[in-house]
Amino acid sequence: MSSPKKNESKGFFAAMSSGLSMFGNAMHRSVNGLLGYEGVEVINPEGGKEDAEEEAQRGRWKQEERDSYWKMMHKYIGSDVTSLVTLPVLIFEPMTMLQKMAELMEYFYLLDRADECEDPYMRLVYASSWAISVYYAYQRTWKPFNPILGETYELANHGGISFIAEQVSHHPPMSAGHAENEHFTYDVTSKLKTKLLGNSLDVYPVGRTRVTLKRDGVVLDLVPPPTKVNNLIFGRTWIDSPGEMIMTNQTTGDKAVLYFQPCGWFGAGRYEVDGYIYNAAEEPKILITGKWNESLSYQPCDLEGEPTPGTELKEVWHVADVPKNDKFQYTYFAHKINSFDTAPKKLLASDSRLRPDRYALEHGDLSKAGSEKSSLEERQRAEKREREAKGHQFVPRWFDLTDEVTPTPWGELEVYRYNGKYTEHRATTDNSDSIDLVDVKSTKFNPWQYGNLSLE
Repeated sequence: MSSPKKNESKGFFAAMSSGLSMFGNAMHRSVNGLLGYEGVEVINPEGGKEDAEEEAQRGRWKQEERDSYWKMMHKYIGSDVTSLVTLPVLIFEPMTMLQKMAELMEYFYLLDRADECEDPYMRLVYASSWAISVYYAYQRTWKPFNPILGETYELANHGGISFIAEQVSHHPPMSAGHAENEHFTYDVTSKLKTKLLGNSLDVYPVGRTRVTLKRDGVVLDLVPPPTKVNNLIFGRTWIDSPGEMIMTNQTTGDKAVLYFQPCGWFGAGRYEVDGYIYNAAEEPKILITGKWNESLSYQPCDLEGEPTPGTELKEVWHVADVPKNDKFQYTYFAHKINSFDTAPKKLLASDSRLRPDRYALEHGDLSKAGSEKSSLEERQRAEKREREAKGHQFVPRWFDLTDEVTPTPWGELEVYRYNGKYTEHRATTDNSDSIDLVDVKSTKFNPWQYGNLSLE
């Protein structure tokens, strides 16, 4: 069973051509224009130097930095570079991987609707649209900071959602997250595997994402496609995620199978997603089509995958307005993630917002960001040496390592489970390990005094 691809001669897409007119104009805009790079009509999937000067003018790379970085990274070609700590700060965005995990919560209302929906196939329409909605934010080409072991991120004051993420392992880098509101719980164990190919980087999401809809206890399992970062050094950096995304209803056996089209020359296929909701007998029930940077729509279909007569294509999700000419291509929600307005009143001292390197980069001080990043990394190495000398093992605070090892398309994964202690912690008045937001928001706030992010 697989989802439809554009080069397959299926009547489904021909029959839908009129219904897809809403996407027509976007098909003819240049990919570079959509990403904020105006004036060039061609994306070269193989990379190239022809637009390096304009990229440098955007402040991304200066030629001497580009050459130095290329020399440094050349020896790592073919390797997994996830744990490298020598990367220059100029390629980073002022956000950590834990915060990036929280970006899935922007369109959480789709999961609320999935929980409220009685139709099992429409549940998957809403839930799979939620899983795709984050890709607009994921197209950013800046690298988030690797979290320090024991680092956390808390999200509150966002639609009643409680979100906690923690860096549970340093080698290999692994994060765990848990979110919850009255409609759903979200649990993820994330371990990225990478392969450097010179001017590009393949990223494989060796993780497990589970969503439980509370009304009926339905459990949804998500397997996302891999991601490719193109033109790391030469040419304009851009991101593509060709392949299948599969969301399975573990309770009923129904599935959403959605195919991310690969990008070719002149942006052919760029951003496009097509697929079906299947029942447990692998029969198509609803088709889904759209672009992950614009909107998604659905329509009931017959057993051949053709739109059901008398039905029409209906929009299920549309990307929210975004700031124009934002330096890091942030959405409004990404700015909220960095804001203390989305933090609980008593913020854990290990929170990503308090990282001195991240804070310095956010305020445009690259020199300070680089020195603070090096200081944090050296402190982490020193703490590791001390633990090993004492025979101690790091134990995460909010997540427990289980005996479960789950297979993924890119390797096996050890699973961490939320232990419920964060909910208990927030319910108590003992927040001696936390920082009062009144102090954080004051003009006297100094993030560098909160640099001890590795907590035991």
